[in-house]
Amino acid sequence: MTATPTYDHIVIGSGSAGSAVLRRLVDAGRRVLLLEAGGPDDVSAIHRADGMLELRGSKVDYGYVTEPQRGLNGRRIFWPRGKVLGGSSAINGMIFVRGHARDYDDWAYNGADGWGWADVLPYFKRLENHEDGESELRGGSGPLPVRRNADPHPLSVATVEAARALGLPGNDGHNGADILGVGLLEINVVNGRRISAWQAYGAPVIGRPNLEIRTGARVQRILFEGTRAVGVEFSDGEGVHTVHADGDIVLSAGAIGSPQILLLSGVGPADELAALGIRPVVDLPGVGANLHDHAISQVAWRSKRPLPPTTANHLQVQIFAASRPGAAVPDTQPVTGLFAYPVEGYSFPAGESFAWFPGLVRPYSRGSLSLKSADPHEAPRLDPAYLDDPADLEALLFSLKMCREIGARPELGDWNAGEIAPGPGIVSDEALRDYIRLSLDTYFHPVGTCKMGVDRLAVVDPTLRLHGVENLRVADASIFPVIPTGNTHAPAVMTGERAADFVLQAKG
Repeated sequence: MTATPTYDHIVIGSGSAGSAVLRRLVDAGRRVLLLEAGGPDDVSAIHRADGMLELRGSKVDYGYVTEPQRGLNGRRIFWPRGKVLGGSSAINGMIFVRGHARDYDDWAYNGADGWGWADVLPYFKRLENHEDGESELRGGSGPLPVRRNADPHPLSVATVEAARALGLPGNDGHNGADILGVGLLEINVVNGRRISAWQAYGAPVIGRPNLEIRTGARVQRILFEGTRAVGVEFSDGEGVHTVHADGDIVLSAGAIGSPQILLLSGVGPADELAALGIRPVVDLPGVGANLHDHAISQVAWRSKRPLPPTTANHLQVQIFAASRPGAAVPDTQPVTGLFAYPVEGYSFPAGESFAWFPGLVRPYSRGSLSLKSADPHEAPRLDPAYLDDPADLEALLFSLKMCREIGARPELGDWNAGEIAPGPGIVSDEALRDYIRLSLDTYFHPVGTCKMGVDRLAVVDPTLRLHGVENLRVADASIFPVIPTGNTHAPAVMTGERAADFVLQAKG
C-alpha cells in the first residue's frame, strides 16, 4: 500500500497571491506542494508585453461567462481568467496600482483589523522592486519589478497632454500619496517582457528540494477530519490523487476558483450544498456572496493613420477622478487602449482605431457565485449584478463624458479621424446610458467571494483563516471585503505576502 504524500503546506493556485505565498514558505524551509490547474507558462505571448490580446480565449484562459445581466439587457459577459502558472497575472494588462490608502483604512474600520494602510504599506514595499529604489512609499528590493513605461506610444503621450490641457493634474504611476489625476501607467514589464507573479516569485525557486510543483492538477475538494483541513483531493491526466498537509493549506485559486473549491468541499451555505448532494462541513453563508467587479465601457475613435506598434503593453494611460464633487476617493478609472474591443453594432478597423475605456472602480452593485452542480469540472454560476445599483451607471456616464471630451481635444488632432463609438449622433444622457448597457465589459477584477471580516457573511478572519475551520486559509482577491480603487494584481500579491507571514507565525 502506497503511503499518502505529506507536506508541511499545500498551496492551491499560483496566481498573484499564490506565487507570493509559495515563495516565502519555500524560502523559510517549509516542504511545499503547489497544485496548479493550468500548465507551464510556455506560451510565447505570455512573456511579450504586447501579447495580451492574443491570450484572451486561448488555452491559458478559463474563459468564464457570466449569467445574463439584468442591468445589461440580458447580455452575458466573457470573463478571462488565467489557467497557467502565474494565473491571471500571466494574461493581465501588467498594470501596477496599489489603490487608495482609504481603501485599506475602510477595510480595517469595518472589521479587517490590522489591514489599514499603515499595516499593508510595508508589504507593498516588500513585494516591490521599483526602478527608483527604496523610499518612504516604495520598495526597492522585492521580487516584483515595477517600471515606468520607458517607451510610451506617441498616441499615449498626446493623450496625457490632452487630459492635462483639460485641467486634470498630472500623476504618473498613481502609486504616490495621492492617486488623483492623469499619467502613464507603472507596469510589471522589463525590456519588453511581462514579469508575472510566477516569474517574479515562483520560477526562481524551481528545483528547490523542498518544493514540488504539480501542473494540470485540478483540485476536486479539500479533505477534512471534523472541521480540520488535512489534505486535498485532485485530478490530473493520471487519475485522482490524495495529498496531506501537516500545517496550513493555503487556497489561492482566485475569486472564482477559491469559493468554488470551498463549496465543493462542503464549506458554504449548508442548505444549498445539501441540495446538490454535498455534505456540509461548515455552514458559511458568505462563501460565494459579495461578488463584485470593476466595469468599463468604451469610447473609440478612428485613427488618421495606422497606429505604430508598441514595445510595451496596449494599456498605457489612466485617470483617477471622482464623479461626485467632494468625494473623498475617486470612483472612476478611465484607461486608454491602443485597440478597441468588439461592441455589437459597431466596427473598429484593426490597427486603425483607439479607445478610452471609461472605468468604474468603486461599484455599489453586489452579486454572487454559486455551484451549478457537484461536478468540479463544471464552471460555477457567475452573477456580478452589473449596474444593479443605479449609482454605478451614473459614475460610468460621468467617466464616458470625460473620455469623450479628452478625445476631442486639439492635442489629439493629429490622431483623431472621428468618433466611432458611441458615435456623434449619441448625445443625450439617456442615449449614452443605453450605450453603456450595450458596451459594458469587465475590467477583469472580480473580488469579494470569500470576504474577510467579522460580520455574518465574512468567510475569513483578519489572519485569512476560515471561520470555524482549522488549518485552512484563503489568500487571493476573493478575501477583499470591498474592491480597491484600482487594478487588483498588486493588492493580491500583497495579500499573498501577508498570508505567508500568518502561516509562518502560526507554526513557528
